[in-house]
Amino acid sequence: QVQLAESGGGSVQAGGSLRLSCATSGHIFSSNVMAWYRRAPGKQRELVARITNTDRIDYLGSVQGRFTNSRDNTGKTLYLQMNYLKPEDTAVYYCKVNNYFDTGAHYDNWGQGTQVTVYS
Repeated sequence: QVQLAESGGGSVQAGGSLRLSCATSGHIFSSNVMAWYRRAPGKQRELVARITNTDRIDYLGSVQGRFTNSRDNTGKTLYLQMNYLKPEDTAVYYCKVNNYFDTGAHYDNWGQGTQVTVYS
């Protein structure tokens, strides 16, 4: 099991910035994916950004160029730098870590979420 704790959410005016952090504890496998998801009111949860253990990074199209996904040198803390925020970025943001076994099966771990509100 991996425990995840997000922080850094808040309210910001459109055009502003926030930096989310996801602190992990527990064992992260050498084969893993660390990701940020979000769920806006009345919408389905969507993948915002993810980073693999090979450092491949993918972004949701609407945040490409505005958000930066990274992690610290220990691989235990995940960050999401969010710039030029828009009202449509308003959502609860969740951190997720997938641990992959050699068989390809994976174990999913979720954080409790942090609220991001962008007002115009």
